This record gives sequence, C-alpha cells and structure tokens, in this order.
Amino acid sequence: MLTRRAFGACALCAISGFLASDAQAQAPGFKRTILSQTDGPIDGYTTLVVAVDIDPGATIPRHTHPGIESSYVVEGATELSVDGQAARTLKPGEAFQVAAGIPHSAKNGDAKTRVIATYVVEKGKPLASPA
Repeated sequence: MLTRRAFGACALCAISGFLASDAQAQAPGFKRTILSQTDGPIDGYTTLVVAVDIDPGATIPRHTHPGIESSYVVEGATELSVDGQAARTLKPGEAFQVAAGIPHSAKNGDAKTRVIATYVVEKGKPLASPA
C-alpha cells in the first residue's frame, strides 16, 4: 500500500523520473505540457499528469500509449475515436479512459480544447507512438 509519506517522497524525486523528450514530439495543433510526474505506482512504471491543449479544428493523429490514459475535459469539445468504440464528442466536465496499446485519435471542434490527462505508463517508452 502506498502511504502518504511514500507518495510524498516519490513526488519529490519526480524530476529525475520519466524522460519527457518523447512527450514533446507531437503533431501540429496540439501541445502536451507535463504538470507532474512520479515513479510508480509499481516498479517499471511512471505516472504523469499532463495538460493537453488542442487548437481549434486540429486533429490528433491515431496513436497509442504504453499504459492507461485517464482524461478530463476542462474546456472546449473534441470528438474522440477509440478503436472498437463508436466515436463520441466530449465536452467540459466529461472524462474518458483509453486502455494501454489501444489506438485512438481526436478531432477538435471550433474552439480551443483543454484536457487534463493522467498517464500510468511503462518507463523508458515514448509517451505516445503512431498507430
């Protein structure tokens, strides 16, 4: 079980954790900004909290992550397409999850969209890979 003390210690060492260089390699029209990162919840994984800003009309190409993505739409609206599911439009206050390795993409609406995403991903792998 992860105690508050252990969690706090992990948070302090976050700077030396996951290398974010791959997180910055992204398509035009959207930007990922890592807000925090920490080792865990188990060996070999890292947890990142990321702000995703999507420009009006932009498309996020089909991609996968080496772990689960849990996201919350803060502003705007975007159409999310996940393999094996019907496309759906997500608006502020709505959340979604995408399992590890499942291809997905998004097409933004007419306004800027901001999503806060939490990724629990394998260490040493790129945050996102084309699918």
